[in-house]
This record gives sequence, structure tokens and C-alpha cells, in this order.
Amino acid sequence: MSLYLLIKTLHILSATLIMGTGLGTAFYLFVANRSDSVPAQAVVSKWVCKADWWFTTPAVIFQPLSGLWMAHYLGMPFSATWIWMSLALFVFAGIFWLPVVFWQIQMRDMAQHTQQRGSNKLPAKYWRLARRWEMAGYPAFSAVVIIFFLMVIKPM
Repeated sequence: MSLYLLIKTLHILSATLIMGTGLGTAFYLFVANRSDSVPAQAVVSKWVCKADWWFTTPAVIFQPLSGLWMAHYLGMPFSATWIWMSLALFVFAGIFWLPVVFWQIQMRDMAQHTQQRGSNKLPAKYWRLARRWEMAGYPAFSAVVIIFFLMVIKPM
């Protein structure tokens, strides 16, 4: 297998990790937040944070590096519509994703603290962060979906 095909395969896998982990963890925390169960919220938020660090973060780092390397290797101009649009959307998604990471950590800590106290009522701040977390997820997820289309269609 050539280096190019290896990088391309890893690029596709990392894109899949970003999409799959992002959608999966968002779904589980979204549902846990509607369960009215602090133990469920504490467990799910803990694993959502871990999944972001273990899977999403390395994929987010690898994705632009591998994409730019492949474009350079193939001699594709960075002015190609699909390349600059993908990069712009990647930055756009990142602008929404970075605060989400910090909100998730705060939500996790509040849920775990609430559970340890034996309470079944999360603080109002948790719910404010949960609303922000959800609202930031929609544009970030939409941007990633569009990037997938751009990678496949490659409009010039």
C-alpha cells in the first residue's frame, strides 16, 4: 500500500470518527438530559468527555493535516472550492466545538457532584450549559455534514 492510500484511508477513518463520535455522544447526552435521572447524566457526561478526548480530538487534529498533505501530494490547488470551503467549515465547526468541550466538562462535574450529594436536582447552571451545548451542536454538526459532501463531490 502506498503512503498516499494509507493517509487517505486514515483521513476517511478520522472523518468518520468525528462524525460518528460527535453524533453518538451528542445523542446519548441529549437523551440522558431528558431522562430526569442525575445518575444517568453523571455517567453519560463522564463518558462523553472521555470519548471527545480519546477519539474526537485526535481525529480533529489529524483531519486537516492529512487533508492538506493529500491535496499537496496530488498537486491540487488550495483555491479549489471544495478545499477552501472544507477548511472554512472545519474552522466554523471548531468555533462551536471548542466551547462545547468546556461546557461538557462543567456539566459532567455538576452532574457528578449532584449525584455524590444524593440530590436529584441539577443546578440551573447545568441546564443553561445544556441548552448552549445543544444549540452549538446544530451548526457544528451541519458544517461537518457539508464537509462530507464536499469531500465526495469535490466541486472545483
